[in-house]
Amino acid sequence: MAKVEFHFDFGSPNAYLAHLVIPSIEQRTGARFEYVPVLLGGVFKLTNNRSPAESFSGIKNRLEYEALERQRFVRRHGITCFTWNPFFPVNTLLIMRGAVAAQLEGCFARYVDEVFRHMWAEPKKMDDPEVVRAALHASGLDAESLLARTQEPQVKERLLQSTQASVARGAFGGPTFFVGEEIFFGKDRLRDVEEEIRRTGTY
Repeated sequence: MAKVEFHFDFGSPNAYLAHLVIPSIEQRTGARFEYVPVLLGGVFKLTNNRSPAESFSGIKNRLEYEALERQRFVRRHGITCFTWNPFFPVNTLLIMRGAVAAQLEGCFARYVDEVFRHMWAEPKKMDDPEVVRAALHASGLDAESLLARTQEPQVKERLLQSTQASVARGAFGGPTFFVGEEIFFGKDRLRDVEEEIRRTGTY
């Protein structure tokens, strides 16, 4: 059976917004999205790509239009818990390794919800280890264990491999979705993702 995958990095506001919309798609279709942590900086490096903040910075009105589209998406989906992170861009290496650690510790879904919240609902400087430690504690997660595991070779390697594998399948940025091997890029493709789920009967 084909899988539905969500390749994400906490540093992407569009990944967060997609994360908020995914449950409604799951409810409507019966599909379950598999969350795949990838390091967006690594994806950019492997594909010779740059973030929109960099690539659009010299284009008059482009970033303003991106913000407008983001507002439209928020309004369309009735999202009320989004605040631009004043520390953006945030180096997400630590918290993405933390996501892999959380998979190994059996608290992945909760970790994802909470770290996204600390990035984009109650934004914090989530590339500061002490800020991350305090945020995880406040969320009732085992901050010491998770942060310790981020330094384990297997955790580092697993994040590297998932990032490389994502690029090998066609990813060049984030968020990226796969329905089977069909690739979709960006939060605005979620309608197409849902159509593909229904078309292929992917549950």
